[in-house]
Amino acid sequence: MGFAGFDGVEIHGAHGYLLDQFMKDSVNDRTDHYGGSLANRCRFPLEIVEAVSQEIGPKRVGIRLSPYSAHSDAISSNPAELAVYMASSLNKYNILYAHYVEARVRNADIDIETHETLEPVRKAFKGTLLVAGGHTRESGNNAVLAGNSDLVAYGKLFLANPDLPKRFKLNAALNTHNRETFYTQDPVVGYTDYPFLEESDDTKENTTLH
Repeated sequence: MGFAGFDGVEIHGAHGYLLDQFMKDSVNDRTDHYGGSLANRCRFPLEIVEAVSQEIGPKRVGIRLSPYSAHSDAISSNPAELAVYMASSLNKYNILYAHYVEARVRNADIDIETHETLEPVRKAFKGTLLVAGGHTRESGNNAVLAGNSDLVAYGKLFLANPDLPKRFKLNAALNTHNRETFYTQDPVVGYTDYPFLEESDDTKENTTLH
């Protein structure tokens, strides 16, 4: 397995792709030892984690999971159970991190109100936990300060704001992403054409750092 210059591998086990399909009982209708029970449905994703870890070392491996999502009809009848089962099982492999999508994010930009949280995952997983899913500057800070996550991942905000750390530091206004330009063939439009923050002298003087 080559690295292509990267430091590690994040296994994609989310958003309706192959590994997510194995874990979700709405689409996994297998009758062999990769289907049926929760342990069977999670067998293949965990075998992938083990194989990649053995190949490149567990400290170069992460995995992204979205047990609560409903992408491509891949839905779990008990997402909380799935989330904790995977978190507990991953401890065996001592991988670098687990990257979970928040329970309120079910599909693309759609957020819903829910009482379900990733707190049980935080308690079950012994390694570094990343969370993602529509976080703002404030909610991301709160997630870390509350001990619900070690790190927060930003996707759309980083795409639309190439200087996102600076904007967060200054609590500055953010560019809004344009979903219509996502996954297009144009190497510029929607990827490298979002403006950087133009910081004036007044902004420097009047902005409170957090």
